[in-house]
Amino acid sequence: MIFRKFNNNKYIYSPGNHPGFFMKLFFTTAILCLICLTGFSQSFKNEFGFKTENDAYLATLNDRYYTNGLFLYFRRAIDPAKFSEKIEKKTYEISAGQKMYTPYWGQVAKREDQDRPFAGYLYAGAAYSVFYKNESVLKTSVEIGTVGPNSLAQDAQKFLHKTVGFYTPAGWEYQIKNEFAVNLAANYSKLLVRSSDNIVDLSGQGYANLGTTFSGLGTSILFRAGRLNQLFNSAYHNAVIGDSKTAALNKSEFFFYAKPQLNVVAYDATIQGSLFKNNSPVTFDVQPIVFEQQFGVNYSSKRFTADFNIIFKTKEVKSVAKAQNYGGLSLYYRFGI
Repeated sequence: MIFRKFNNNKYIYSPGNHPGFFMKLFFTTAILCLICLTGFSQSFKNEFGFKTENDAYLATLNDRYYTNGLFLYFRRAIDPAKFSEKIEKKTYEISAGQKMYTPYWGQVAKREDQDRPFAGYLYAGAAYSVFYKNESVLKTSVEIGTVGPNSLAQDAQKFLHKTVGFYTPAGWEYQIKNEFAVNLAANYSKLLVRSSDNIVDLSGQGYANLGTTFSGLGTSILFRAGRLNQLFNSAYHNAVIGDSKTAALNKSEFFFYAKPQLNVVAYDATIQGSLFKNNSPVTFDVQPIVFEQQFGVNYSSKRFTADFNIIFKTKEVKSVAKAQNYGGLSLYYRFGI
């Protein structure tokens, strides 16, 4: 620091040519610029996050059927320079996940008492999404993995229960046998109507699955109410990343949603075992028609998305098994200007 003395015998600070002052000024300016760039950039190109699903989230004291799911995602927006006029945005996605299934409880040691097989599904996947100007969305995906002990579901449940002090699972020796999994899926969504004040909208959705683990199709209606963006800018479709040709309706989203869905189930290896050989000790037939109702709330800013939903499903297994319900929590972070 440099102090200069004036005639009134007072000292005041003056930066002069002191190098420390300029270094502090440089770093302060750089930090302010970084904050400004982060806060006011047009968009972020990348998104990373996870989703967790568990019946314990509803505090119903149930631990049955689809009992746990954990998924990791990385998404990136594609450069829009060569898109046609009809396309607002394109993204690709890389994912990995594990699903875990048990009978009515995770401690059913006798196979004759099991109303659904123990089963696990572990996979890595990739997806490609196209967002159109007319607010339709087409997503295609592929998953490759395994069903059976190689899915590590038994180890994961035992580790989780031991960590949190739950009961020791029993009955996994009767789980669905190992089977290589290849599954394809296509999902299509289309805006049907939106109110003039952009507070409420309805979308129609449909999907089809074809694979060695899951095969079937379904249709649903998505109702959203709150602070909304177009489907090609909405966190519901993981479309916040990337620049669209049309500006978003809002800088952030906060909305409630409901989605009744009708599913036609053709095959489910976690219930029926292998598509090619009948070597699992416990299997059942599937219910061909399954109805589910989903309710959720979603908040999204430029950087973050948080989503919580609950799902109620009619019974999926032709046995004494009952209906089920579970909750899901998703958190995503966006980065990369």
